[in-house]
Amino acid sequence: MDSKFYITTPIYYVNARPHIGHAYTTIVCDTIARRQRMLEKDTYFLTGTDEHGIKIERAAEAQGTTPKQLADDVSNAFRATWDRMEISYSDFIRTTEDRHKTRVQHLFRVLRDNGYIYKGSYSGQYCVFDELFVDSAGPGEPCPECGRPTETVTEENYFFKLSAFEDKLLKYYSDHPTFIQPDTRRNEVIAFVKGGLRDLSVSRSTFKWGIPVPDDPEQVIYVWLDALANYITALGYGESDPKKREKFDRYWPADVQVIGKEIVRFHCVYWPAFLMAAGLPLPQRIMAHGWLLFEESKMSKSRGNIVRPDTILEVLGADAMRYFLLREVVFGQDGSFSFDALVQRFNADLANDLGNLASRTLTMIGRYFKAEVPYPQAKAALTEADVAIGELADKTIAETNRLFDEYQFSKALETAWGLISAVNKYIVENEPWTLGDKSDNDSRSRLGTILYTSAEALRIVTALAYPVIPKSAEKIWTQLGLGDVRKVRLDQLKWGQLEVGTKLGKVEPVFPRADKSAIEKMQKLEEENKPVAAAATAEPAGTGAQAGQPATQAAVPAAPAPATAGVTPSSGKITIDDFAKVELRVAQVKVAERVKGADKLLRLEVDLGYEQRQILAGIAKAYEPEQLVGRKIVIVANLAPRKMRGLESNGMLLAASLGEEGKPVLASFLEDVPLGARLK
Repeated sequence: MDSKFYITTPIYYVNARPHIGHAYTTIVCDTIARRQRMLEKDTYFLTGTDEHGIKIERAAEAQGTTPKQLADDVSNAFRATWDRMEISYSDFIRTTEDRHKTRVQHLFRVLRDNGYIYKGSYSGQYCVFDELFVDSAGPGEPCPECGRPTETVTEENYFFKLSAFEDKLLKYYSDHPTFIQPDTRRNEVIAFVKGGLRDLSVSRSTFKWGIPVPDDPEQVIYVWLDALANYITALGYGESDPKKREKFDRYWPADVQVIGKEIVRFHCVYWPAFLMAAGLPLPQRIMAHGWLLFEESKMSKSRGNIVRPDTILEVLGADAMRYFLLREVVFGQDGSFSFDALVQRFNADLANDLGNLASRTLTMIGRYFKAEVPYPQAKAALTEADVAIGELADKTIAETNRLFDEYQFSKALETAWGLISAVNKYIVENEPWTLGDKSDNDSRSRLGTILYTSAEALRIVTALAYPVIPKSAEKIWTQLGLGDVRKVRLDQLKWGQLEVGTKLGKVEPVFPRADKSAIEKMQKLEEENKPVAAAATAEPAGTGAQAGQPATQAAVPAAPAPATAGVTPSSGKITIDDFAKVELRVAQVKVAERVKGADKLLRLEVDLGYEQRQILAGIAKAYEPEQLVGRKIVIVANLAPRKMRGLESNGMLLAASLGEEGKPVLASFLEDVPLGARLK
């Protein structure tokens, strides 16, 4: 293999366990990597986890664990899921590994020694969720990227001279028009850079969970500089020993780096600027895909509509998920996911189309030709229908390969499945089963031609589909008696290569048809695996009301009381252990709106710094929704979720109950308290 191919996923942040949004990115990369290997490219495929930053530090504190333990747990969950899906990665990098830390520090020194890092001070707004300083936001204003409230930060940091790269980046984008794909993302990046670049803070001094700045251990390296560097540190960048940096010399620059559209700025502005400053070549292409929508809403832990890969793996297997995501979602655009659509696509395309073609073709060869691929008729004796299938197959090979090369996965699969449909129609119209019991030479010859044609088309489709549905393709390939499908050269694939007399393997169904119970089982698995204790979960949270009670009854004590933080006076005593069970945390209201048909109920979305939640509270008569947006409040964070009026609520507001009517007064603060802080 003379030519190399290097592809990367983004490394996944360990504040949440893997969902199918993560799986989609990884499946795309795995499909590309498998295909490149079938083109005899020396392929290196990198994935991993991003494990530093204040979000992880806060999330760990909220869960009563250490950042390292949290990172270990979630990183192991990602790796276990990718292994269960048989993702063919070459390396799995963790940013807490020593090999990464020392190489990131080397990069920092290079940037500093090249004159692009200096020390200065910063005062402004910081978004914890995006790990990003927000120059355009004022105190308390939301982050323009994610909408979450920003925090005011003042600290002395090291800065990267991003402003020095504005013209260089614009020229690079112009000279390399395919560097950022699709064009919508490219245009967004160009507009952003043309708006002016300001120097970027590349260290932090207000927390410790990160890689220490060389020669200044009071500072840690900015998580995005740390994280972006993984693409070169995993290969050995920064090592003086040629053997340790052999992979870097071989594979860098990357051929393709696949990301989600929400991190385009980091990868298409900051990352190339860092590389330019370090004197390193830029990746050939950065491709940004869209969001995966669950029943038309973006999947996110704050909405509670996360779908775990394990749910689909348990019921339908990895190939069903892989095929659905690549066939249903136009790469680069937002795509929609639902369990109903998944099962429909599985049954229609895999069970009915490909599965049916494989089953009846191979079964008839087994029955009528002792499980050996039969001879087709001579060319002169072939019918127009026979010839048409061969011609369509060669066109399908060329077109499918072209579309895969352009990362048009959906159209590539549509094209390949066009051949499957044509062959299934060909079988129905030629009725080979009517010839099976006839012993005359003409009937046998005709039957052999029909089944050879069908089997050869099946071989071609299976080879083309292997990068997308590897496990199923391997099964069909084995049933065809053809050995290792991974050794097929896709650029040399053509009609007529199936050898007559090839002995078939054992023929078994590859895609058992799924019924409605598959949908119900997946839905049930998602409900069963949705965490209850919201402080330790990536799911959105829960309820300001107990079952069967108005929200005011749960959020505010029923009996009138002085301003006692919602506790009704009582002669009963509790122990400190009892109190410790109640998890009180600081949250900020991001969204407040009335619940239709409920005059006392408000629906709130609150930010805890490490996650967002939905809470229902019976305070609509005491507070207008607009009064609450941006306000910091106290919530009980570890209540079990409850449902009211069809909405799930996870948490409870803390309030005093004043006057004869028990008017709720929310607990609040005079000082600036960080989100997620626990009241003790």
